[in-house]
Amino acid sequence: MTGLKSMSAWNEGDWIAVIALVLLAGFLAVGASIAVSRKPEAFGHPKGLYMLFFAEMWERFSYYGMRALLIFYLTQHWLFNDSKSNLIYGAYTSLVYITPVLGGYLADRYLGQRKAVLFGGILLALGHATMAIEGVGGQNDPTINVFWLALALIIVGSGFLKANISVMVGQLYRLTDMRRDAAYTIFYMGINVGAALGTILVGYLGQRIGWNWGFGLAGIGMVAGLIVFVLGKKVLLGAGEAPAPLERNKEILLYGTGLAAVAVMWALVQYQDVIQTLLIISGVALLGYVLYEAFKLDKEPRERIFAILFLIALNPLFWGLFEQAGGSLNLYTDRFVAIGDVPASIFQSINPIYIILFAPAFAALWVVLGKRGLEPSAPAKFGLALLQVGAGFLVFVLGANSVGAEAMTPVIFVFLIYLLHTTGELCLSPVGLSAMNRLAPSFMASLIMGAWFYMTAVGNFVAGKIGEATGGEGGEMSKELTLSIYNQIGWVAVGAGVIVLALSPIVKRWMHLDTLRDTRDLAGDRELGEPQAAGANLAGEAKA
Repeated sequence: MTGLKSMSAWNEGDWIAVIALVLLAGFLAVGASIAVSRKPEAFGHPKGLYMLFFAEMWERFSYYGMRALLIFYLTQHWLFNDSKSNLIYGAYTSLVYITPVLGGYLADRYLGQRKAVLFGGILLALGHATMAIEGVGGQNDPTINVFWLALALIIVGSGFLKANISVMVGQLYRLTDMRRDAAYTIFYMGINVGAALGTILVGYLGQRIGWNWGFGLAGIGMVAGLIVFVLGKKVLLGAGEAPAPLERNKEILLYGTGLAAVAVMWALVQYQDVIQTLLIISGVALLGYVLYEAFKLDKEPRERIFAILFLIALNPLFWGLFEQAGGSLNLYTDRFVAIGDVPASIFQSINPIYIILFAPAFAALWVVLGKRGLEPSAPAKFGLALLQVGAGFLVFVLGANSVGAEAMTPVIFVFLIYLLHTTGELCLSPVGLSAMNRLAPSFMASLIMGAWFYMTAVGNFVAGKIGEATGGEGGEMSKELTLSIYNQIGWVAVGAGVIVLALSPIVKRWMHLDTLRDTRDLAGDRELGEPQAAGANLAGEAKA
């Protein structure tokens, strides 16, 4: 631990951890200054956005900190082989993205987003705290059942929190507010501030001091997020409240449903083969329900649903490749990259750090291009995202092969693959969140956001299967096989990106952005009676 040795003895990993701690203190100071301000807005956005920013920052601090350690915890503590560890990792992360369908539905119909987020946060805090119970290790240790329980609590807690807190961001703005995309990008920065700092600090403690230290810090972070969310209720201006008064008994029954889901996830995460069948069946059911609702709508809202489904369908390919980061790429970095004295888990922070650096530039770029009528449409941005994630793998393979099979891969190529994957992510993820909230009918808002996360779940499971393949027949990762697989998936993504760009003008027309109208009042602003400015900010996005 850095505090137990002189500063002169600190290595690169120690310095990175100290810098992260200082930065965390700085962000908390900024958050405190916004919280004590009496002004209703800060930096051109409502204070509610920043409350959600910091609540989500702490939640992501916990989630991504634990995620950075998980593949090493599976291989080094529970002693699963590389293939099985990647499959468990993919199964776990896929379930994290399936449960928002349940959480979104219950919030839409009964609980409201605010109570759903609060309940999810409590489950997450319990899950991260339970992760700190490590036992003696190995698959014969009965404590492994506590580990499965911890994963199950985090899975269900994320389901109640993830989709609903994203919807609450949209409820702070009118559908035609020019600040919406920028707001989602700022919110996305909050996600990545937490991800970066959590990855560094949790990863450092977990790999240098002990697993329970790292996971314990993740639990503390989640409790901090809960406190921020509870204390900041008044700045939400009514956003996220229940659609109708809810009887106490019914509310308790809904929470009981969530606890029952924990038991289901405890079983599922242990039997990864079942998840593939679950994904197929539930995916078809979800698609059928959305289409059923779509065909009851008029032509324009129906075609907007078609556009939503096209964008959602691209999620499995993008995230299946992108999410190699926490699995196979994490293991590759640990074993085959010249990383010096830095714990491999800390390299998971590169992606969120890039997002923190580049998200403001991308937000400004979309605004500038939009004012000139040059902003790419949402589907075109998705095509660009696929091109970049594919190029990232191809550059990484080229760099690894350039030094020969026996040499360690230069660390610069880890930075380059994350750079291209990050710029791709910025073309897809915040844009997708905004598109889901903007295009979805109000009565399906959280369900559509849940469907977005559901298809991300499919991508995470695909990522686990790709990671499993890097272990080959024996289950242990090899450098040669991993690079061969990375080369194949890189070219697949580039080809898909070209096809999506070609189809983007058709999908853009389905979005009917020129006729989009506000159909609901802005939370907390109903008394103002301000005129609608339909389509005022959408001309840029309507361009291919």
